[in-house]
Amino acid sequence: MEKKLIALDLDGTTLNADSLISSRTISVLQKASKAGHIVSIVTGRPYRISKNYYDELKIKTPMINFNGALGHIPYRTWGKEYQDTFSREIAFDLLKNKENLGIKLIAAEAKTMLLADSVNPVTDGFFPTSLSTQQLLNEDNLATDPASVTLLVDDDAKEKIISELRNNYGDYIEIGVWGGKNPILELAPKGITKEKGVRLLANNYNIDRKNIIAFGDEHNDYEMIDYAGWGVVMKNGTDALKKISNDITELDNTQDGLANYLENYLKLAE
Repeated sequence: MEKKLIALDLDGTTLNADSLISSRTISVLQKASKAGHIVSIVTGRPYRISKNYYDELKIKTPMINFNGALGHIPYRTWGKEYQDTFSREIAFDLLKNKENLGIKLIAAEAKTMLLADSVNPVTDGFFPTSLSTQQLLNEDNLATDPASVTLLVDDDAKEKIISELRNNYGDYIEIGVWGGKNPILELAPKGITKEKGVRLLANNYNIDRKNIIAFGDEHNDYEMIDYAGWGVVMKNGTDALKKISNDITELDNTQDGLANYLENYLKLAE
């Protein structure tokens, strides 16, 4: 079998409902790595709350964060590392209009930066549980453009907020929906999607598009699934994503759906 690039979304795909990677999933992905395939995380999550999964998988490959805005190899200097950003004025504008839009919390960040306007202890680490004066999101502290702005919103107002964001900032940002249990929107620079990260990975390893396998479940996986030679959507994935997939897992993310599919597809149990 030709070497494959296996691009993994995290929430709703590689992670179960408790935001954990099961022992079976770890085992299957490590088998895939040992068989010579390239296993890489491609997530909307910041690096700070995805590096633990990278460590669990014991991989050494590049990681893509912020839905494609950051590409890097953890713990190493990499000549192809990149980070795309967008104007910090958008974050300031959202702060001013936060209550009118129905936004509960705003965070702006980059690879080594995190600022937020308040704390939240129940969002799987997406937002800080404590803030120093220097970490408070305001015009003084946010001195550089962010790679990502993350919004905690009212679930009932999510679609309305997405529409407002598109109308007001659609020329400058991409809007992703987090695949976890909280209503979180992820803003990335315009034209930046997970596809950019997957292209970089494929080029880095000289892997043809036909040999890219991508797994996802949500709106922010659309371009990656569409681009991959073999785009696989989780059973628990959105209907829109399933329509463009090459295949759908028989089991969902709470039942090791990814591990079950990959083990069969790559014949790792033989």
